[in-house]
Amino acid sequence: MSSNNKALLTSNKVVVILLFLLSLVHSSESLRPLFACDPANGLTRTLRFCRVNVPIHVRVQDLIGRLTLQEKIRLLVNNAAAVPRLGIGGYEWWSEALHGVSDVGPGAKFGGAFPGATSFPQVITTAASFNQSLWEEIGRVVSDEARAMYNGGVAGLTYWSPNVNILRDPRWGRGQETPGEDPVVAGKYAASYVRGLQGTAAGNRLKVAACCKHYTAYDLDNWNGFDRFHFNAKVTKQDLEDTYNVPFKSCVYEGKVASVMCSYNQVNGKPTCADEDLLKNTIRGQWRLNGYIVSDCDSVDVFFNQQHYTSTPEEAAAASIKAGLDLDCGPFLAIFTEGAVKKGLLTENDVNLALANTITVQMRLGMFDGNLGPYANLGPRDVCTPAHKYLALEAAHQGIVLLKNFGRSLPLSPRRHRTVAVIGPNSDVTETMIGNYAGKACAYTTPLQGISRYAKTLHQAGCAGVACAGNHGFGAAEAAAREADATVLVMGLDQSIEAETRDRTDLLLPGHQQDLVTRVAEASRGPVILVLMSGGPIDISFAKNNPRVAAIIWAGYPGQAGGAAIANIIFGAANPGGKLPMTWYPQEYVAKVPMTIMAMRASGNYPGRTYRFYKGPVVFPFGFGLSYTTFTHTLAQNPLAELSISPHNLNFVLFNSSSHSIKVSHANCDTFPKMPIHVEVANTGELDGTHTVFVYAEPPTNGIKGLGMNKQLIAFEKVHVTAGAKRTVQVHVDACKHLGVVDEYGKRRIPMGEHKLHIGDIKHTILVQPQL
Repeated sequence: MSSNNKALLTSNKVVVILLFLLSLVHSSESLRPLFACDPANGLTRTLRFCRVNVPIHVRVQDLIGRLTLQEKIRLLVNNAAAVPRLGIGGYEWWSEALHGVSDVGPGAKFGGAFPGATSFPQVITTAASFNQSLWEEIGRVVSDEARAMYNGGVAGLTYWSPNVNILRDPRWGRGQETPGEDPVVAGKYAASYVRGLQGTAAGNRLKVAACCKHYTAYDLDNWNGFDRFHFNAKVTKQDLEDTYNVPFKSCVYEGKVASVMCSYNQVNGKPTCADEDLLKNTIRGQWRLNGYIVSDCDSVDVFFNQQHYTSTPEEAAAASIKAGLDLDCGPFLAIFTEGAVKKGLLTENDVNLALANTITVQMRLGMFDGNLGPYANLGPRDVCTPAHKYLALEAAHQGIVLLKNFGRSLPLSPRRHRTVAVIGPNSDVTETMIGNYAGKACAYTTPLQGISRYAKTLHQAGCAGVACAGNHGFGAAEAAAREADATVLVMGLDQSIEAETRDRTDLLLPGHQQDLVTRVAEASRGPVILVLMSGGPIDISFAKNNPRVAAIIWAGYPGQAGGAAIANIIFGAANPGGKLPMTWYPQEYVAKVPMTIMAMRASGNYPGRTYRFYKGPVVFPFGFGLSYTTFTHTLAQNPLAELSISPHNLNFVLFNSSSHSIKVSHANCDTFPKMPIHVEVANTGELDGTHTVFVYAEPPTNGIKGLGMNKQLIAFEKVHVTAGAKRTVQVHVDACKHLGVVDEYGKRRIPMGEHKLHIGDIKHTILVQPQL
């Protein structure tokens, strides 16, 4: 062989080795062109905004200073245009990740190397776990998959999730997307999920950028002639401060979220996306948002064209930007902002301020660093992993709620219940289980498939869909129930009944579903288990009171592994520990309460809303949920029983023995004594199980006009306790945070008098009194 041939062979070997090594590098590297600052681009290599060793705020100002007004304006919308002369690509800001990466927005697409992503239970179900570490872990997994898809060129890095609105009315079609009716729970969920999504990288860096939505008092989509585009939510300062804004404040303060989205509706006559007090003064001023404010899609167009808030489109563009809006989901600002500047309604500096907020977030994401950053190794193999699928199953286990278990009918035994009739319109569904704002699931296990792993199944749908318009399938369902050792009815709702733009008109099971349940229960020769899929509560008093229905399970929308989780709980492989994150009202409640009344507190014939203010009858209360084992609570130590407030605890003395309360803003909160509560939880049953310790505070009735509060959840902790064992849970009660309540002017105060803490069946009183 000639020396030339040897050299050529050696050269070929080197090439093959190099190609092999390159093949080991994640395919994502070649699929995602760099957004900006490509080191191979001589045009931009020396630009200051591309230098990673320069402070981000300096880089941002350098970039803005290089842009023309027209280029700036095309960056104010979700489909931001490229700036080729500066080596900057176009970017789609709108991606969704409510409970898994979703293709609802245009920023993410499935197919090819990314056929799907892990689809976790809908938020209302995950909220029922009351497990903050689970919420954060789900966020971490979702952000892994989001980064992997970004590297693969099929997703963005800005995700407009979570939805942290309060589930004020049980008919709301989007209640399923929320963490429920309690503002503290919603706030804790928001902070936990956002931390999981955004990561905890040093130097203010972001893994992905989350967004808490829809700010604020948004919880009506389309009811009785009222729709979200035209609805004016009339909200008191008290309700805004102690209910509607609480989750958003927590999202910004505790979660350090990178974005907040303003909503379609008006609040007290002003569109939220044009309200300077709500945006600039509150989110960015008081709460110190480190990020950008974005409109719900076409909100600026809506308040101009449908709400007629301004006379001209240029005035609408100016009003939104001057109020603090940084990014428009929709084309409105791209079309009308330049005209607003030319007419003197807006300055170019106003545009610069908005851009500074969005570009800063992009730089915190590493989009101007000239590489894919510390997450460059994530790719297709990091999506739908066995660990992620298991977490989806575990989340469903933890969120499913056992509502009834008459005579300990559950769990079923595979030995005694060898044949199970599986009946109902939701018994063999797939997409129903993932609710709305979902993507393409990795794979599904339906309830029928899950139960089939434990027993022989006899399957009958009974109804053609959840609308259940006829009873022609009832006979076959009854026949199956007569033959089986046990019957599982999987009923409830789906997106045809409750969804975005679709609120319910009542709380009953649709169509003939109740008749199907009743007839099958009467025919069944074995125990009957009713499983409900829904986002909102359902009045199932008929089943609760029917002794032929042995057990009731609420599964929410339990995600891609929902069928497996339902079956595991029915057959005892998992012990249910979920608790309801919302009140289940009787039908009579909604018959007399319009969705349009935003007031939380009861007044006259108006019964109030949520467990905090409503005193009427319920089907199941907030926080309710059974287990296959039993738990007891005791106070492990004697907690503080008296809190004396002296002038030392105040910023200035405006206080005497007749004072009924003090403003929290006047208090030196750090000077109050710490008030730890140690709760010993004993598992007194025969099975291992998880339990949620709820700590409620009931304030004194004197001193705060219009308080009207029954009690307020101040803390909750999830604990796993093995059979026969004990665990101690510690909760810290903070005088300013937990004993403070909001007065009619929206100011937080600490009332003097007896504050009663409720922990299960334990009641502990803390006397707060002045000491002069």
